[in-house]
Amino acid sequence: MLSEIQFDLSNVSGFSITVAVVGYIIVFAALVMLFFIYSSIPKLININVRQKLKRQGKCEDCGDLHIEGDVNAAISMALYLYLDEAHDEESDVITIKRISKQYTPWSSKIYSTNTYFRTLRR
Repeated sequence: MLSEIQFDLSNVSGFSITVAVVGYIIVFAALVMLFFIYSSIPKLININVRQKLKRQGKCEDCGDLHIEGDVNAAISMALYLYLDEAHDEESDVITIKRISKQYTPWSSKIYSTNTYFRTLRR
């Protein structure tokens, strides 16, 4: 079954090849650009923190302000658990009340669409 499948290059035009190549180049360039942006964000944050600490006089020789990934994970998990406890418990019960009004905008549309059939019944 798979041996019967053939690929005919005569159906591929030059325009479709150009569109495919340009598309791949744009996606690759966007990924490279995002990589450099995301890798430079921690460096920019560290520069900002160092400047604030120097202005406050708390840091004369700020060496490495890098925090390990394990410490970041522990801090974020503690914050998640703390903020999760702040929410109240929900009852998970939905109450639907019936309204005795017969007229609603939805029901008026239903009555107006079937006027042809109502006149035939009479």
